[in-house]
Amino acid sequence: MTEAPHESIRDLRSHLADVVERADRYHQPTVITRRGRPVAAVVSIDVLRRYQELEEQELNRLVDERMAHRGAGTPLEDVLRETLSRDD
Repeated sequence: MTEAPHESIRDLRSHLADVVERADRYHQPTVITRRGRPVAAVVSIDVLRRYQELEEQELNRLVDERMAHRGAGTPLEDVLRETLSRDD
């Protein structure tokens, strides 16, 4: 897998339409940097939706797993907090 191109916020301003076109038409993400540090990315809407689906599936899996072991008594709020705090 090749590394996505990087663009500084300053450079991005001059050709945002090109970056969006690459994401939409060619499914090529672009990493956006601020002071040389990656801070965001431009990806196609399909990639974003797939990511959101996977995130929801993972949350549902964790809830199901915890519900199967109800004796452990882990509140749903703790499961949500644990899931949302993950760096994955």
